[in-house]
Amino acid sequence: MQHKTIIITGASSGIGEALATQFAEKGSNIVIAARSADKLESFALTLRNKYGVKVLCVTTDVSKQEDCKNLIDKTVATFGGIDVLINNAGISMRALFEDLDIAVLEQLMQVNFWGAVYCTRYAIEHLLKSKGTVVGVSSIAGYRGLPARTGYSASKFALQGFLEALRPEVMDRGVNVLIACPGFTASNIRKVALTADGTSQGETPRAEDKMMTSEACAAHIYQALVKRKRTIVLTTQGKLTVFLNKWFPAFMDRMVLNVMKKEPDSPFK
Repeated sequence: MQHKTIIITGASSGIGEALATQFAEKGSNIVIAARSADKLESFALTLRNKYGVKVLCVTTDVSKQEDCKNLIDKTVATFGGIDVLINNAGISMRALFEDLDIAVLEQLMQVNFWGAVYCTRYAIEHLLKSKGTVVGVSSIAGYRGLPARTGYSASKFALQGFLEALRPEVMDRGVNVLIACPGFTASNIRKVALTADGTSQGETPRAEDKMMTSEACAAHIYQALVKRKRTIVLTTQGKLTVFLNKWFPAFMDRMVLNVMKKEPDSPFK
């Protein structure tokens, strides 16, 4: 990955930040994208000073098509091409569907699904030239729908369907498509998850210190990308969930409901 150009969306925290650090350690050209310009600039300064790599910051709201086009255009103008696009930006939610403002579900789809579609569409011609890789950071929720996460699960199912359909279109022309599905990973995503009315949850309902770290998750994704794998599923719980859901779906309906019921302040009364 030395001197390769890597775009990472949602790079100001969590898995995205850890991925940028991982690639900086390998001497890649890093393009970090997120909505917070201040966080990006501060992070970029850290990467430049510590690893001596080239870092481009592009303030990007992936829910806006013009922002995604700008991200790709600035990357190509700066580095001459793209080797890896990591669609990592995402938001979550927690609320019963019957209580949910439909605009929240639309927002989840706009960021988690359409953001990846926009970025990939503008990047694909450059990835075909470099025979590069498209990465979608999905979730176990892209395999198994989770109660009180209807919008999140729907967006991840859509993301995986999009990438699975794209893969055979481009594989004979040298482009790899990697779908990465972390299990529960310690990050900021649950703290800023949306509630029924679209406001931020504020506090995570889970024990973050008992989860896989963002750094460990990023290391797995990096290795899978280098080996040009198709799919990775992370954490023992995540792998078990995917396996059991394939063979015992009715059993898993009850299991995931029971798990979600045990969360603090669960919407299930």
